[in-house]
Amino acid sequence: MSAILELSSAVRTRRSDMGLTQTALAKLSGLSRATVNQLENGNIKDLSLSRADRLLGVLGLSVTVTAPRPRQRPDRSTNSSALDLAARTASVSYRLSMNANELRDALSSGALPAGHAPHLYTLLEEAPVSLLARVVEELHQASGIERAKVWKTMRSLAHQLESSRALWS
Repeated sequence: MSAILELSSAVRTRRSDMGLTQTALAKLSGLSRATVNQLENGNIKDLSLSRADRLLGVLGLSVTVTAPRPRQRPDRSTNSSALDLAARTASVSYRLSMNANELRDALSSGALPAGHAPHLYTLLEEAPVSLLARVVEELHQASGIERAKVWKTMRSLAHQLESSRALWS
């Protein structure tokens, strides 16, 4: 698959999973809707790396250039799960911590965890989109929950918590 087609597919899929329109994605990334549309359709004439980086950053994606090499399984002992990292991120300013299981339950059910609404607000308001995207992917892989459903649940929780982050508009 060519790089532009791979990029097109990734952008279209992630935008759709997140429940964003092309117009909303364009606004969040500072690009025109026409540019987003052309990219998603694979017929963009020119997209600079800086414009691509802005667009992908909004979606929690990135471009990586590597030399071809055999795929190796990452050492899981050094990698925290995205849910663990997100729960720690959400808890950094609070005396009581929210754990990964409480976060998983909240994002699976859409129910605010008892005593942890401020934690969830902090996560949804301030966490990097790339971390939120990793959490969505982890929930999808581990529990089979559709990615779009997790993004929709996050959006619903953000609205309940009155988040002002443009991502949830």
